[in-house]
Amino acid sequence: MFIRLKGFAMKRCIWTFGMVLGMLSARAAAQSDCPGVHEDKPTQAQVRTMVDARIASHAGRTALYALQISTGKAVSVDGDTPVQTASVIKLAILYEAMIAVREGRARWDEKIVLKPGEPVGGSGMLHFFDTPLTLTLKDMLTMMVIVSDNTATNLMIDRFGIDAVNARVESLGLKNTHLYKKVFKPAAGPMPADQPKFGLGKTTPQEMATLMGYIGECRLQTGTDAKGPIFHPLDDKDRAICDVALTMLKSQFYRETVPRFLPNGGDQTVASKTGSLDAVRNDVAIVAGKTGPMVLSIFTYDNADHGWTVDNEGEMSIAKLAKTIVDSWSPEGLDPKLLVPGLGERTCPATALQQ
Repeated sequence: MFIRLKGFAMKRCIWTFGMVLGMLSARAAAQSDCPGVHEDKPTQAQVRTMVDARIASHAGRTALYALQISTGKAVSVDGDTPVQTASVIKLAILYEAMIAVREGRARWDEKIVLKPGEPVGGSGMLHFFDTPLTLTLKDMLTMMVIVSDNTATNLMIDRFGIDAVNARVESLGLKNTHLYKKVFKPAAGPMPADQPKFGLGKTTPQEMATLMGYIGECRLQTGTDAKGPIFHPLDDKDRAICDVALTMLKSQFYRETVPRFLPNGGDQTVASKTGSLDAVRNDVAIVAGKTGPMVLSIFTYDNADHGWTVDNEGEMSIAKLAKTIVDSWSPEGLDPKLLVPGLGERTCPATALQQ
């Protein structure tokens, strides 16, 4: 809704940005000092040109949302359009696991057993290992995030439940984010009518940026009220949980997209989760800019290039878009000291919709 400004009032545009990334709010004490979410017009124009060029050349389509949390700068192209998540939906499983650990319903060191017949193919390593195999919950989540292991993902779905994951994202206000089923396994029950279109999961760039922002800001939900989700006050226990998750995301094995053209390949300055299908390449990342943390949520689809090489056009497109946005918002470079739970406290509550 935001990106085609012709025919839309700026007030409506600002409302859209605030609505979607609303719950990336931070400390209330600094609220009056923060700017509202606003379109960064020069960067928006650059991004729009790049996206239009992909369409014109029949390379594919792009939907994205990016926000610098500390300044409120934002760009969006079809940011509220539902898209295939591929493995990006695994972020929702990770977040639910973080909440379960916080509430004492799970432990990082609890034992998870991979039984014969459970491994599935595709990304990951566990399907190459002999079974039965026992690993910890933390090990399984690490495999799910770092190498996008599909077998580990299914075991985590068994552990926490599809219904619980979907109830969590819905309670966060993410109405277009949904995990449908296990990876490469038949559905356990009737599927929603739109499942064949989206496959494993669906989301919007805006909603997945919100979820990644919660993980980075270490906002662990405790409930909801009439104003929206309620989060636990950030404490040392929260930080320890979020540090585990951010360490996984910073250690992402697949770095051909958002981190690709960033300084030092985004080492220790980018925390990300990718997702790939033949005609799909996605990446959702936190980038620790010296001027403040950014969340980039970029989805490419209907891609002409179905190759699985490092120079895949969809991956290159994401990398170029990420560099354009990061160079614009943080020309001074990146700072790994900000990629910690709470994002160095350099977040801005006025980027949020205060419901």
